[in-house]
Amino acid sequence: MLSRVAAVKTPRTHNRRRVTGSSVRRRKGRESEPQRPNMSRHLFYSALLLLVVMMCCGTGVAHAEPAGQSSQKKFEWKVIPEGVTLESLGVPGLLKVGNDVFAVAEAQCKESQGTVFTGVASQLLTTKNVNAPVEVLNEMKDTQFLEEDGSDDPKKVDVSRPTTVVRGNDIYMLVGKYSFADVGENRDADDGGLLLVQWQVSAESGGEKRIKWKDNDAVSRISVGEQLESWTGLIGGGGSGVKMNDDTLAFPVEGTRKEGEKTVLLLIYTLKDNAASWKLSKEIPDGGCSDPSVVEWGEKDKLMMMTACDGGRRRVYESGDMGESWTEALGTLSRVWGNKQDEGAKAVRSGFITATIGVDDKRNVMLVTLPVYAEEEGKKRENSIFG
Repeated sequence: MLSRVAAVKTPRTHNRRRVTGSSVRRRKGRESEPQRPNMSRHLFYSALLLLVVMMCCGTGVAHAEPAGQSSQKKFEWKVIPEGVTLESLGVPGLLKVGNDVFAVAEAQCKESQGTVFTGVASQLLTTKNVNAPVEVLNEMKDTQFLEEDGSDDPKKVDVSRPTTVVRGNDIYMLVGKYSFADVGENRDADDGGLLLVQWQVSAESGGEKRIKWKDNDAVSRISVGEQLESWTGLIGGGGSGVKMNDDTLAFPVEGTRKEGEKTVLLLIYTLKDNAASWKLSKEIPDGGCSDPSVVEWGEKDKLMMMTACDGGRRRVYESGDMGESWTEALGTLSRVWGNKQDEGAKAVRSGFITATIGVDDKRNVMLVTLPVYAEEEGKKRENSIFG
């Protein structure tokens, strides 16, 4: 599997005029006069080209850009304007930056004329009212949307299923989706809209901490090149990914094959010597699965992935080689159902997250969420968290 690296393009030759050597006309009556040296155009342009090459080599001007750098298109995160309503929230996740914990979710927003677009909602969780449920992400000031600039009519960018990983003080968020229907055969253009956004925690004037995007160059296109040949769609799993011990980032993604079957796998991001690379892992052995979530658990570099298969049944797979091979973890939560068993249950997300609890006797725990439905139609029932 190869990652694509931008290359310096060579000039096209079919648009260049053919240049021939120039002729020298002698003046009448002065045949015996010594002729001044006359350099042909071909020789002149060859010498000029050699000079340019030497200058480029000496100054480092001509170079290939590292893969994963931001594209030439400019992006900007903006706050939701007046007249826009927050319709719903989805694919929520938690992320810890330093001593702060933030809630993050996809926000479905609706303009006054009925146009719907996606944004990202985030909010710092505080320790106030810890004994009572508190609704979060319910204010428009908590939501931002991404706009692509560079034209008279800037457009809103799809930021579906934000999937986040924290590395140090930086927040890496996978957003958007790849669709073969959008890019067609021109896959190398931008791979259809999968983006990596970098965020950081910023303190407002009142002391409140918020998540803000890092800078104008903190949005980059994701490219996995030829690895997309067998896929018609890729989208993030939502929630959280995993930072490995070597700082490699693993994002759970849901893929659609050309035959229309869905499956899940990892999108792996590596940054080394200021050069970024992307690759897709192997998919899990069972097809027809969706809505992945992933955690690191147990042994070093051991990953566990939960996904919804078989009409709603949850399957758990584990990998010790960054997704090069997957084994169903039958002794854990694999093949667990919620209290509803049909395709509707499959569409409801579940997932898990790890945490360390205790002060002196620290323990690693895994919190698992599963969909729970009211036994009587029309009645609501709270979902459950299992540890």
